[in-house]
Amino acid sequence: MCGRFVSPEERALERAFDLGRRDNPNPFSRRFNVFPTDTIPFLRMPSNADRLELATGRWGMVPHWWKEAKPPKTSFNARLEEAAEKPMWRDAWSRARCLVPAEGWYEWQAVERVDPATGEIRPAKQPYFIRSKDGAILRFAGLMAYWKNPKTGEALRSCAILTAPAAGPLADIHERAPLVLSPEAQDAWLDRRITDPKRVEQIAGRRVPPAELTQWKVRLLVNNAKSDGPELIEPLEASTSAG
Repeated sequence: MCGRFVSPEERALERAFDLGRRDNPNPFSRRFNVFPTDTIPFLRMPSNADRLELATGRWGMVPHWWKEAKPPKTSFNARLEEAAEKPMWRDAWSRARCLVPAEGWYEWQAVERVDPATGEIRPAKQPYFIRSKDGAILRFAGLMAYWKNPKTGEALRSCAILTAPAAGPLADIHERAPLVLSPEAQDAWLDRRITDPKRVEQIAGRRVPPAELTQWKVRLLVNNAKSDGPELIEPLEASTSAG
């Protein structure tokens, strides 16, 4: 799954995706601990434009047909195997795809630790940070939606990150991982003219190979929702030796 990630600053995205400088007096900053329901940047291709647009929205998709005043609780990840058919995702799968840029993401591995107080072996979770080996910004395959609150009329833009079975070394950490698209798949994924679900599935198969990613253990600081800084992605071994 993908429940936490590092989001690049706005200027870095402008450079990486050749967006041009936006007239934004308060560009969003780099964030090291993005949570579901946070407002995040994502990339889309508007129907009346020929170049990428940087937008923002809620991480946790609310489909256009949603009737409740409160958004669904667990719609921040969409399983690749279900996206074409499940009502929550299928419209966006065919007609409203996006990219969620990330410097990397966190995943938790189930481990066992000795309780220093009792000496007992207890189950625990060790966080890892995962990114591209060359440090390049990753492209998470995303789905987006535009919804209006039925009671207030307030509009909300939102998105979800697709996940798939983990492969390679990532599978030793967690059974699932975000769907990281290759740069070559970007244009096709965002192309609104491609609506056939099978064709979309083919594009989703153009993933970054696991060998191009790297991962390392990090401290438990990331477990704190209030923590946000570069120390969250420091290798555990380096932080331990420094201390």
